[in-house]
Amino acid sequence: MIEIIAAGARWSQLTANLILFGSCIFLVIIGQPKTLFETSWVGRLEKWFPWMAGIILLGLLGILAVTTGEATGVAANAWNPFVWLEIVQKTQIGYIWVARAILASILLIVILYFRRIQRERWHYLLWAVAASLPLIAGTLMSHSSADEMSVAAVAPYAVHILLAGVWFGALPAFLFILYSNYKSGKAVDLETANYLKKFSAVALPVILLLAVTGLIVTDRLVETFYHTLVASPYGWLLIAKLSVLTVILVIAYHARYRWLPMLFEEGTEQAHRSAKHLRQWVGIEFLLALLLVLLATILANTLPAKHTVIENWPYPFRFSINATWDEPYVQEMVWSGVVLFFIALCTVWLGKRYHWSRMVKILVPGFLGISSMAIALPPLAIEAYPETYLKPTVPFDTISIVNGSRLFAENCINCHGPQGKGTQPVADPEVRDPTDLLTQQHTAQYTVGNVFHLLTHGIPGTEMPGFAATLSEDDRWDLINFLHALSRGFDSRLLGSMILPEMPVIASPVFNYAASDGSSGNLRDFRLRKNVLLVLFSWPQSKERFFQLAASYDRIKALDTEVLAVPIRALELWELEQITEIANFPVVIEGWSEIKDSYWLYRRVRTVPDLSGKGMFPRHMEFITDRFGYLRARWVAQFEGFGWQNFDALTLQLRQLNQEGEIMPPPGEHAH
Repeated sequence: MIEIIAAGARWSQLTANLILFGSCIFLVIIGQPKTLFETSWVGRLEKWFPWMAGIILLGLLGILAVTTGEATGVAANAWNPFVWLEIVQKTQIGYIWVARAILASILLIVILYFRRIQRERWHYLLWAVAASLPLIAGTLMSHSSADEMSVAAVAPYAVHILLAGVWFGALPAFLFILYSNYKSGKAVDLETANYLKKFSAVALPVILLLAVTGLIVTDRLVETFYHTLVASPYGWLLIAKLSVLTVILVIAYHARYRWLPMLFEEGTEQAHRSAKHLRQWVGIEFLLALLLVLLATILANTLPAKHTVIENWPYPFRFSINATWDEPYVQEMVWSGVVLFFIALCTVWLGKRYHWSRMVKILVPGFLGISSMAIALPPLAIEAYPETYLKPTVPFDTISIVNGSRLFAENCINCHGPQGKGTQPVADPEVRDPTDLLTQQHTAQYTVGNVFHLLTHGIPGTEMPGFAATLSEDDRWDLINFLHALSRGFDSRLLGSMILPEMPVIASPVFNYAASDGSSGNLRDFRLRKNVLLVLFSWPQSKERFFQLAASYDRIKALDTEVLAVPIRALELWELEQITEIANFPVVIEGWSEIKDSYWLYRRVRTVPDLSGKGMFPRHMEFITDRFGYLRARWVAQFEGFGWQNFDALTLQLRQLNQEGEIMPPPGEHAH
């Protein structure tokens, strides 16, 4: 019940606000002659303005009530004004609501005050500005502002709402004109037809801009998770909204290019028929627009696509360009389909140009369009499972990676080898050999959900069993995190002691730590603030390097970089005392084992690939993680010579990183 009340409150206040704003803009656009404001239809339209402002206030009151019930988790609180007051005083949502209520109240006062005096064109402009302010304030409670309260995040949505008001809000005024003439027993006089034509000319670019800003807003809420559009409530609502919008655009097209021109044939039968069509279809357009606003309201309060978890993918396939593009004939088939699709679009123009029959106009482009998709899409399809888009429940961190490493050693090493290269071939020629998990590139074909499915149920035609009965769900995710670290570790062989400018690719595994100087935290704590120089050391072999680091620590800190030293074995108390006498930077004493085991996977260099056996463990390695969370450079003293012993070389890399802006957002918490 509360959901229905919530939808009704949000829809009613938004609809009233849009109509009030759009009607005033309409009158500003067409109100060149002052005599227009004395016409009967303008007077009838104005009588609704105070009621619209009142509905906005009542709707906001309903929104506050519903928000209170949802925020407190107690439905009864939706009817408790004392709890409303608490929400208003103590929450950001409450502060925004107060701003919206104040702006809506100002709107009502402005309308009531200026209604008493003779109307001027600028009065409607003032009312439009006043009506726009509650709409803009409402965008601060949108999904767009939930992730980031900034002008860049909110502005596209605010512009989108205002453009929607210019178009949708003007429809009632449009209808008032048409029905005013209808009651007087005539079609539409030339002066009125010019009003409608003037607005129609403005409405076309408005609708185009509305579509552009809608794409920007939707892209922000979907990001790269396009699969959710066909498998989530947000996606289905968006498709329904676009379907209604398509019908509206068809009606608007006919109104603009077919029925409006006929109105200028004053006194003819065609003008009367045109006026009748406009009354009927613009009325239908308005009803569809009300439905569109309702869908938009529900959509605005539905979990965005990028946050949706698809626990059960309903299709046996998915489309992936990355996984299929280099396969034989794929590119040829896709481009052939694209060309055929453009031919289908051309036939639409040809049909209009040469006056094809209505049936031919529909069938020819329709057949070519469907054929183009039948050619282009199948080559991009690959197998999918119910778990394909399942998101990990375990974060990608060193604890999970180390537990996954242990599980790999217990369950997978006999077939896949100690480093995942699949070194144990199968004698049966009918059975596929174990997959090379280290160097074989297959991540585009296998999402983490795909891998989870394979770990759970096994792989037919191979000796790999399913682990649903022997490993918990969290253990399977730990194993997947280890496999990702294994693959990323192999990719890190391309790193060196010099960064690759503006190419953040490999996410640094995050970790918790406690240090000898009493500091503690998580690697994420440094994001957007500092780079991190992570030093994996052995003792006493790294003593000379520690003297160098200690001597240059102030220079490093001045470059917005923190040093974290991590031992590669347990330290005796006397050894730790020796180290802390030298080190004026944090030395990790808790969490070191997981950090060491995880970052060991990122040890390889191009000259020493280290792919056989258990792998070597260099005695000293240093990693630079930039302030956005990406592994950008690495120095392996055993394999790469002098390297960062020259501190000018190290500081040069840090300066380059500090000059870079945010190229990619920080890595997510989970593997993907």
